[in-house]
Amino acid sequence: MEFIKQPMDIENRSMEIIAPHLAGLQLTDAETKVYSRMIHASGDVEYAPVIRIHPQAIAAAQTALKAGCNIYTDVEMVRTGIHKPSFHRYGGKIECLIADEKVAAMAKAEGITRSMAAMRTFGKQLNGAIVAIGNAPTALFEVLRLAEEENICPAVIIGIPVGFVGAADSKKALAENNRIPYITVEGTKGGSPIAASAINAIMYLLDNRR
Repeated sequence: MEFIKQPMDIENRSMEIIAPHLAGLQLTDAETKVYSRMIHASGDVEYAPVIRIHPQAIAAAQTALKAGCNIYTDVEMVRTGIHKPSFHRYGGKIECLIADEKVAAMAKAEGITRSMAAMRTFGKQLNGAIVAIGNAPTALFEVLRLAEEENICPAVIIGIPVGFVGAADSKKALAENNRIPYITVEGTKGGSPIAASAINAIMYLLDNRR
C-alpha cells in the first residue's frame, strides 16, 4: 500500500484538504492558520463554521508571549500538548494545579471542581497571562467570574471545554464578554488538543514556522 511517510508532507497534505472548508469565511491569514491547526488537531472539518476568534485575540496572545507571559491550564493534557521548544524561547512557564493537594482540599471543602479551585487559586496571577481551558466548563465559568467580580484580566482566554454539561454555555458566556479577547468553539465540540493547537498555531505564526 502506498501512503505518505514524511511528517511535513502529511501535514502539508492535511492543510490542502482543510483549505476548501475555510473558503468563504473571510478570515485573515493569521486566522486561517489558527483555524487550520485547530481543525487538523481535531480531524474534523465541521469545526470550520463554529470556531470563533475575537479580532484582537491573536495579536494579544502574541504580545503576551513575547513579554514572557505564563500560560495557565485547567488540565495536564493542555499543558502537555503545548509545543515546548516554541514556548520556552519566550521565558514563561506553563502552570497547572489540577493535581495539587491544596487545590483538591479546597475543592472538597467548598464543593466545587478541582479545575475551578485551581483557577481560583491562580487568581491575580492570571492578569496578563494566557488562560487555556480544554476540558472543564467550570474552570471557564470561574475565570469569567474572576474577571467580572475581582477585576482579573488575562491577555487572552482560549476557552474550548468539551462536553454536554456546561460546555456550550460557558463558551457562549466567553464569547459574550466584552473585555477579554478569546478563542473558542461553539457548542459541545472542543477538548485539550484543540486548545493546545490554538496556542501552537499562534506561536508558529510568531516564529514564522510551519
